[in-house]
Amino acid sequence: MARGKLRIYLGAAPGVGKTYAMLSEAHRRIERGTDCVVAFVEHHHRPRTEVMLHGLEQVPRRQLEYRGATFGEMDVDAVLRRAPAVALVDELAHSNVPGSRNAKRWQDVEELLVAGIDVISTVNIQHLESLGDVVESITGVRQRESVPDEVVRRADQIELVDMSPEALRRRMAHGNVYKPDKVDAALSNYFRPGNLTALRELALLWVADRVDEYLNEYRSEHRVSKIWGSRERIVVGLTGGPEGRTLIRRAARLAEKGAGGEVLAVYISRSDGLTAASPKELAVQRTLVEDLGGTFHHVVGDDIAAALLDFARGVNATQIVLGVSRRRSWQYVFGPGVGGTVAVESGPDLDVHLITHDEAGKGRGLPVTRGARLGRSRVLWGWAVGVLGPALLTWLLTSATPDVGLANDMLLFLTLTVAAALLGGLFPALASAVVGSLLLNWYFTPPVHTLTIADPKNIVAIAIFVGVAVSVASVVDLAARRTHQAARLRAESEILSFLAGNVLRGETTLEALLERVRETFGMESVALLERTGETEPWTCAGSVGPQPAAVPEDADVDVPVGDHMVLSLRGRVLPAADRRVLAAFAAQAAVVLDRQRLQREADRAKELAEGNRIRTALLAAVSHDLRTPLAGIKAAVTSLRSDDVEWSEQDRAELLQAIEEGADRLDHLVGNLLDMSRLQTGTVTPIIRESDLDEVVPMALGGVPEDSVDLDIPETLPMVWVDRGLLERAVANVVENAVKYSPPGERALVSASALADRVELRVVDRGPGVPDEAKDSIFEPFQRYGDSPRGVGVGVGLGLAVARGFAEAVGGTLRAEDTPGGGLTMVLSVPTDPARRPEQPDLPATAAR
Repeated sequence: MARGKLRIYLGAAPGVGKTYAMLSEAHRRIERGTDCVVAFVEHHHRPRTEVMLHGLEQVPRRQLEYRGATFGEMDVDAVLRRAPAVALVDELAHSNVPGSRNAKRWQDVEELLVAGIDVISTVNIQHLESLGDVVESITGVRQRESVPDEVVRRADQIELVDMSPEALRRRMAHGNVYKPDKVDAALSNYFRPGNLTALRELALLWVADRVDEYLNEYRSEHRVSKIWGSRERIVVGLTGGPEGRTLIRRAARLAEKGAGGEVLAVYISRSDGLTAASPKELAVQRTLVEDLGGTFHHVVGDDIAAALLDFARGVNATQIVLGVSRRRSWQYVFGPGVGGTVAVESGPDLDVHLITHDEAGKGRGLPVTRGARLGRSRVLWGWAVGVLGPALLTWLLTSATPDVGLANDMLLFLTLTVAAALLGGLFPALASAVVGSLLLNWYFTPPVHTLTIADPKNIVAIAIFVGVAVSVASVVDLAARRTHQAARLRAESEILSFLAGNVLRGETTLEALLERVRETFGMESVALLERTGETEPWTCAGSVGPQPAAVPEDADVDVPVGDHMVLSLRGRVLPAADRRVLAAFAAQAAVVLDRQRLQREADRAKELAEGNRIRTALLAAVSHDLRTPLAGIKAAVTSLRSDDVEWSEQDRAELLQAIEEGADRLDHLVGNLLDMSRLQTGTVTPIIRESDLDEVVPMALGGVPEDSVDLDIPETLPMVWVDRGLLERAVANVVENAVKYSPPGERALVSASALADRVELRVVDRGPGVPDEAKDSIFEPFQRYGDSPRGVGVGVGLGLAVARGFAEAVGGTLRAEDTPGGGLTMVLSVPTDPARRPEQPDLPATAAR
């Protein structure tokens, strides 16, 4: 069965019209004859949205009981039985009520897609998991509901439902989004113009990045090499010279002129050696690029201009920024340079900017080191100079110029031999020496036109010429080879230093390292393959690029790493000289993979160790703290059942009271243990609703003596958005702790006050207090600071840990402060802003999502 398709309407904030757009699409599809049903849509009592549900088939919701309230959730089984072509599922990031089929609604949607049902859904940008911290820093609200980015990215179609902040605020003011009594609070808090503008920008940029991914995939699949200027991508060509900083800043200014502009700085080194680039300067320029929001790339290429253009077209760049050449004017006789070549060959779809700078025309300083891996054209020129050059020189000396003497003739022929060695290497130089000696003998050594030499001095001269020519050719060729080797080693050391720098900068993920390999060697894809045995199939541990090799045989280059791991590259066949550096990358990839796996194992071991620690502490608590009240209950019951003693009514009452107090203490201890277990397993799901603090706090004081607490809760406090049950348990534990450590005759004080969009509840005691270094440790499970006061039962050290866990579960905080004059003050802060609710504030009875 084919997998269903997912379409998502993405919005910047509640109320922009995502659900309305989804329902409009459903009506259009029904008009075309598509079987479309409403699996779950929440209209939030918005009239226009509610009207759009008319005429659509709705699958009945599944009713679930939780904490005394009834909630309606999507009935996945009913939708699967109905098996429509298209299902509408609102609020993709919603968290289901405990007892549902899945914990998250996106998991319900995944089941529908696997069953072949197309799904249309909605989600707000603030619910994307990767943007949680960003949204909190903008709005001050931590979103409790989230959906993994990958779930949204896998959607077959994402449509942005956009609305300007002013238009959305007008909709809210007209009562089209929230109920009238919620509008003022929403407009002055979450829905401020600055917040909405920032959220809108997040949504637009996220969708733009997703569109960019689609575009890159399409260009790769269809092998489109022509540049499509869908957005400004500016490539900065760096040489490692001081002018690079100027170029980077100019490129950043160009990128700022267009929305979504991107800067990519690239340094290209020759495969046979490096230019006179300063590694220190390159490091500074890399930092500058990253500080300005760009990326730095290092690639290898023999032809700098061609490599730069290939890189620019590969990343779909629209502009190239280069510096004016540092060469002096006379040096242009050797060619137009990189800037001129790039400008000529860039084509009409790629703009080239030549930026002036202070170093222009000042020369390059030391000559550029060049290697001796000669191309075909240089070898041909070497043979031409070595063979044809002596013939042409002979014609000139015999017909066009006067006789200059045998010694000068030999020097001229020796000059051609040296030139042949510089151009073509050893063999053209040897050929030049042989041809030159024959021509000298035939045309310039008496008797001429014969190979006979009459004067013995001329024989010595010819022999010396041949020896000098061969020696010079050998020395020149050897020097060139040594230069090539040194340059090659320098190039390798530069690449390896970049590799080490990446590791030190924290680029230790396997994908980042494989991407570095792909860029450095100019490959299409790179994959790290491994298997457990010689006969086992290969599996991919990590890959980058399109269509990575599934087995080493499919790769153009493969480098073994140990017995059962191979680094496979596709794109072109690399020369053998590149394998040494590639082997270093392969070894580092294996190390990174092992480190990631060891880190995961260490994390699991840490979790197990923490679990063992808690179990050990729990056993200690059970063996002591739980047995103490049991022993008291057992003793009281045994006394009451004794026939040897006639108990008075007062004695019976005291024994029964002891039994009741022991049972209450047991109930309290077991309750804390269960609560701590729920917090550690992540099964606490708060039901956020509007609550009055002066109703919650008195309920939390039932476990302490009536005369042990002074209560000061003003009736004018704003309503708080919390789970009443969790808040009550948190307050109860904090108050019981304060009463426990208060001196005899001293009452604990519980007061509350409003502060901005929060309410602070302060529980003050006059006990011994806690030093600053221990204020955090008292909130850890099974931890008690100091000794308990005499005559007061101590618990298992879970009260404050549970209280903080419940406070954070409802969106609050709990911290400890010193009480002026001595003692400890617990500050419990909870939100009042309706926008802090996980979902729409006009649904007071929905579970936290």
